[in-house]
Amino acid sequence: MAKPSVDGLDKSSLDMVEDNQVDRLSKLPDDVLLNIVERLDIADAAQTTILSRRWKQIPALLSKIVIKVASFQPKHEGRKLTSDDIVRANTNVLQATRSILEKRAASPHTIHLLRMQFYLGDESIFIGQTVANTIATHKVASVEFTILTKVRTNFTNNDLLTHGRQFMSFLGSCPNTFGGLARLTLENLRLGESDFPKIFSICKQLEVLCLYHCDMGIESLLEVEHSQLSELVIGRSVLIKRVDLKWVPKLTVLKFNMFRSQDDPFCLGYVPLLQTVSIINTGFSWHKMLKISELLGETAISNLHLNFKSEKIWVKPEGRRQLLPVLHKLRLVNLINISEECDLTWIMFILQGAPTLKELRILVRDHLCEMVTGEQRKKYAFSEEKDKGLEWEPSASDFKHHNLAELRIYGRFEAEEKIVRFARNVMEAAVNLEDIKLYKSPVCENCKHMLQDWTLKEKSLLSYKLRKGMLSSLVRIQFPSLGEIFTWPNYWS
Repeated sequence: MAKPSVDGLDKSSLDMVEDNQVDRLSKLPDDVLLNIVERLDIADAAQTTILSRRWKQIPALLSKIVIKVASFQPKHEGRKLTSDDIVRANTNVLQATRSILEKRAASPHTIHLLRMQFYLGDESIFIGQTVANTIATHKVASVEFTILTKVRTNFTNNDLLTHGRQFMSFLGSCPNTFGGLARLTLENLRLGESDFPKIFSICKQLEVLCLYHCDMGIESLLEVEHSQLSELVIGRSVLIKRVDLKWVPKLTVLKFNMFRSQDDPFCLGYVPLLQTVSIINTGFSWHKMLKISELLGETAISNLHLNFKSEKIWVKPEGRRQLLPVLHKLRLVNLINISEECDLTWIMFILQGAPTLKELRILVRDHLCEMVTGEQRKKYAFSEEKDKGLEWEPSASDFKHHNLAELRIYGRFEAEEKIVRFARNVMEAAVNLEDIKLYKSPVCENCKHMLQDWTLKEKSLLSYKLRKGMLSSLVRIQFPSLGEIFTWPNYWS
């Protein structure tokens, strides 16, 4: 059902709605009205007072307030935003923020979530001050900022430095605002060595920090000490040599997207609650192969997600003795974008080192829409031996795994022989395996024409190949429909 909108109504139409005593929306209970408004774009939500005098009270009742600068930007596809567009959108965010939050001056209702997205600029300080007043005078359970930069692509070193100075000025002007943040997302900043400690010191309540293209210069070291931080996302900050998580007692999720250092991308100190580690990286020929046992140190995680971007595999197979201390609580593994060129036998080392593993998911594909091809591969030192260094022998030929219940394989099945061989290896080792689910590969906008459902012939042939020679196998082999392929969390990219 389309969401309510007043777009397209002329003044006479609006007058009729205002005067109409049979306003069906106004007859709805308060909780239903609130639910409708909280689902609207803020640009529409701000206009709900047109519909009924009763709706004028709604902003003071909202428990979830989401104000995004994207709602105020021109909607013309393919048109590049100008500086005037950005300033105008940011000004509208400021006006909407003041309009909605000032209506809550005497409201006894708690704001459970205040989520703001805006551009870094002169208007930022006024937005921050308005939010600070709300934090000081009203009950606010959670405040989130996503701060965009006006130059978002093709930025220069000077752009990064300018953004960094602008942000630190903003932080210094609104310490009470940042002191109340639960989530902060930053992009395209180059900061000084003392800036991150200052950010952590001021943002005392911070639970989630996302940094995209943020660094302190070439081969910089980011040290993290924070008492409340539960999730840290480092995205495409390739100049950071290492993230040193020295003391983060509440950290449960660590996500790392792209690293260029030849050393381990992070070092785990005191992180006793760490549960989920996600690493996305394009492996070049010079990349060091990471050893999971050394990378995870003394932690014992339950979820591991590794995305190889259809390039070189950058994890080194290890023995059970090395892996058991860090993987003995592992329950879920996602191995994503394994190149079709790679043999899959090496994956078995994870099963041997993770005795409590319940679910294993792998995606095997060469995603040509994103891969570098031709002479560019040599220029940027892409590896032509994507599974080099993956030689591995099982510690025992009769190895059995007693907890794996489900194996999911996603792929275009161009490398069908490798996939079948791997699946049969898992079937032989996992004595309590219940389900094997085979999915066609997910697609992006550019290759969506390649997505086809399973044919009866394909399903019959694959089932036969998997079961051939398997004595009394009770494993269910399933071929889920196309609609189910996208139910997996977004670890593809």
